Amino acid sequence: MVSEYEIKKQICDIGKRIYDRGMVAANDGNISVKLNDNEFLCTPTGVSKGFMTPDYICKVNAKGEVIQANKGFKPSSEIKMHMRVYKERPDVQSVVHAHPIYATSFAIAGIPLTQPIMPEAVIALGCVPIAEYGTPSTEEIPDAVSKYLQYYDAVLLENHGALAYSDSLLNAYHKMESLEFYAQLLFLSRQLGGPKELSNSQVERLYEIRRQFGLKGKHPADLCPNAKAGKASCHSCGKCGTVSSSNEEGDLIAEITKKVMEQLGK
Repeated sequence: MVSEYEIKKQICDIGKRIYDRGMVAANDGNISVKLNDNEFLCTPTGVSKGFMTPDYICKVNAKGEVIQANKGFKPSSEIKMHMRVYKERPDVQSVVHAHPIYATSFAIAGIPLTQPIMPEAVIALGCVPIAEYGTPSTEEIPDAVSKYLQYYDAVLLENHGALAYSDSLLNAYHKMESLEFYAQLLFLSRQLGGPKELSNSQVERLYEIRRQFGLKGKHPADLCPNAKAGKASCHSCGKCGTVSSSNEEGDLIAEITKKVMEQLGK
């Protein structure tokens, strides 16, 4: 079993990753990990995520109240948002909030990430909606995010940033990284005249492959209202929205993608 200290070190490592990749600036962003139903580790407020050490990390209960924090540190002001995710998604073990440039630009422009442009994004994320704007550190953001939690594993935060969550810290970070890469590709392809989207039948084949591989979480392949009704799954209806259960998610998605590209004749 991994010790709390090791988990704190992992949080610091992920914090440095999101800082080094330009997903946060200055003291932006926050990370949390669920230890059990009433104990959570989280990054402190007012510190750069690129320069943390384990002694920075705070422990809170399910209400976001401090259980343990070293002198000079207190939990992230966005802890309410994290707690809402854990409350409504028992499968989630970690939450990552950041301000990746391309994804946040889409959030600021009010454009959700719904265009099916590459197999990896369709399989791993499905659609990424925009949660309505809320004042940071208040219940407004948790309330806005809440309506999307049962349908998606990542959401954009209007005029704010992005939120990703999964069954492990590494997978939650991977969701964030995939989200930003998806947004960057979509932005650049629009500069080249607009992306050539995958067809509905190609998207449905990707969904079916995801289902066959048993990837877990919240995703249109499993939860789309059309799919539940026995109709073809939609990708951009705004209502659809499934989380991987191991750290091997990236390898599994790569394997699926390889098989998909073979089937598509590419």
